[in-house]
Amino acid sequence: SVDRARLESGAEHDLWLAFQKLEPTVDADCSRGDYAAALMALASARPAVDRFFDDVLVMADDPAIRANRLALLRGIAQTMNRVADISKLAV
Repeated sequence: SVDRARLESGAEHDLWLAFQKLEPTVDADCSRGDYAAALMALASARPAVDRFFDDVLVMADDPAIRANRLALLRGIAQTMNRVADISKLAV
């Protein structure tokens, strides 16, 4: 799980916060079978996701920071995979 105390302010914290706010909405949409609404909610997080990958080095030298960032990304992937298996999307 993500250790909030290890999140740096800025893009990293903003991404965590965005998904904390989105997760209940996505859960509710998926429970109703409204995957289009869930996908739209997730799409609203794109600026936070883009900023994170522009500003944050996920594979930091500090193992605890790196593990925390990977945990953050795992949680986001789990939320996104409730709507669609993003690994199956063609680029």
